[in-house]
Amino acid sequence: MQKAKRHVKRLGIGITGAVVLAIGLIAIPYPGPGWLIVFAGLAILATEFEWARRLLDFAKGQYDSWTEWLKRQHVLVRILVLTATGLIVITTLWLLNMFGLVNSLLKLPFDWIESPFWR
Repeated sequence: MQKAKRHVKRLGIGITGAVVLAIGLIAIPYPGPGWLIVFAGLAILATEFEWARRLLDFAKGQYDSWTEWLKRQHVLVRILVLTATGLIVITTLWLLNMFGLVNSLLKLPFDWIESPFWR
């Protein structure tokens, strides 16, 4: 019975951690706590899986390296990174038809703004 409980607990932690991790990965380019959610998902998984602990440590190191590198860059490089991030956000919002939804809710005549996947 203890073995079954252990497997159920491990499965629950695995599913919960994977869902939180997936949400975090989706949220990374958007304003807000995307990376925090990723690290939370990995931390949940790391309570049961050694590979997740190693990945969490690696991800933290890479994140710290990236932020330190970005801080040392010229302002133009930082603006380019910010612009690229903004383009990713705008593109994914368009592909998910968020602009089309606002367009239809406000009854605006901008049919071109709808995502090609929702036509």
